[in-house]
Amino acid sequence: MREDRQRLDKWLWFARFAKTRTLAAKLVTSGFVRINGQRVENAAKALAIGDVITLALARTTLVLRVEGLGQRRGPAPEARQLYAELGRDVGTLVSERDSE
Repeated sequence: MREDRQRLDKWLWFARFAKTRTLAAKLVTSGFVRINGQRVENAAKALAIGDVITLALARTTLVLRVEGLGQRRGPAPEARQLYAELGRDVGTLVSERDSE
């Protein structure tokens, strides 16, 4: 694989979205992951910086932009630097004051 790419299951494991690479691969093959809007079922799919990942987890759906490719599975603060969450800081669309 090219140096500017990384396997999706490996990246999910490095970024701490799965406890093991096997679980990361199952998450992908079960159809819970999209890259740039396209459903992915191959755990070996190449991931690049700037790609947008959508993860459908048990209680939430996360939309992430890949900010870096991991070198190891480090502590949580190190893993957090691999991605940026999108859509979290949008805020409410309608407030109580708007409806008066």
